[in-house]
This record gives sequence, C-alpha cells and structure tokens, in this order.
Amino acid sequence: MIRRVVGTLGLIALGVAGLATGFAQAHTSAPQAAKATTKITVSASEFKFGFSKRSIPATGTVIFTVVNKGKITHDFKINGKKTPNLAPGKSAKLTVKFTKKGHFAYSCTIPGHAAAGMKGTFSVGVKAVTPPPPPSTTTTTAPPPTTTTSTVPVGTGNTKVTVNMVEYAFQLSQSSIPSGQITFIINNKGNEVHNFAILGGKAGAQIAPGTSETWTVSLPPGTYNYQCDVPFHASFGMVGQFTVTP
Repeated sequence: MIRRVVGTLGLIALGVAGLATGFAQAHTSAPQAAKATTKITVSASEFKFGFSKRSIPATGTVIFTVVNKGKITHDFKINGKKTPNLAPGKSAKLTVKFTKKGHFAYSCTIPGHAAAGMKGTFSVGVKAVTPPPPPSTTTTTAPPPTTTTSTVPVGTGNTKVTVNMVEYAFQLSQSSIPSGQITFIINNKGNEVHNFAILGGKAGAQIAPGTSETWTVSLPPGTYNYQCDVPFHASFGMVGQFTVTP
C-alpha cells in the first residue's frame, strides 16, 4: 500500500515538473518571437520600389534599408514612419515595429511620385500581395511654351544672373537682361534635385540640394522660357520667363 502511494506521488511530482517546464518554455519563447527582427532592402527608382522581401511571417520589427537608385529625390513611408528625403545614391535605415497582422501601405511622399507608381502594401503574418503592373494609359503631353527670339545680332552685354531653385519655383536676380554673354549662377536651395533649362537652348544638369553650377550662354534679344526638367516639377510651378533686351 505504501509503495502504491509513493508511486502515485512520484507520478504526480513528475507531472507537475513537466507542466512547470512547459510553462517556462512558453514564457521564454513568447518574448523571443515578439522580438524577432528582419532586415529588408528597399530600392527606390523612377517610379517604383523594389523589395528584397515583401512580407514577414509574423509580427515583429523590420529594419528597412532604403537606397535611392534613381536620378531624382525619393523617400519611403510605412506604418506612420518615414525616411528623410534621399538624394540620388543616398540611403537611410528605417526601423518599424509591426504589432498587428495585415497589409500595410507604403509610398513615396514626394508630390506626384505615389501617383506615378511608388506605392503598394507590405504584408505582416499574411500572404504577400503581388503588385499589379502599371496601367497601360496613353497620355497627351502639351508642347512646351515657345521661346521667341529675334533676328537681331547678339549684343555686347556681359551679365551675371543668380538663379535660386526651391520647391517649386525659381528665383532670378533679374528678369530683364541685356543681350550678350549671360552667366547663370544656379543654386539648389531646396530639398530635392532640380535643374534650370532654357527651352530651345541650354539645359543645366540636375543638381542635388545644397549644390550649384555655373554656365554661360550667348543670347540675342528675345523672350525666353525656362523650366525644371525633373518629372512633375514643371507642372508644380517650376517654370518662368525672362527677357533679353537689345
């Protein structure tokens, strides 16, 4: 009888020990799952994002390394967090904690870029959504404003004009310039890539924020239109006109 009691107590003790071990394992494994971290590379270009992974199998933390492989400024926003504006060739890390399963929208917040295709969904704990191909649409582009010049010979002027570029406008030190050699000193004072292009004439390089370039053109009298060639910037207002006088 005593042996039976001892045996029963032994079995109970083993059962309690097993339960305790199970609870301990569950207790230690849960925080590890919650702390799971995934590293994902995001490539930004005109006008799309490329992902090394478009989903994670469960909730957790994702470190997005966003690289701008395009020719103009981009950024990346998801789940309420955003990278800085990234000039071409630049990169930034964005750490995002996902506490719920589902599809999370991402986009580039530079005006016009999401509408051009820089948007989609990132999946957490659910099947990833394959991005649809861009819609096949036919767009009609209006011809640029005509630049009118006269047949009068180039004058003898030698003028320096400062051009400051911001979002989304040009600031010229003067809009009436004597005919002759005109040197444009072009400064990007904005937060995005811009350029200064004289329609029908010289088109400057697309330069990064905080940089500048200088070039000289010989212009006869006339009315000249200019714009920024970066996609969408002209439609946002980066256009203007100056006059070259005899």
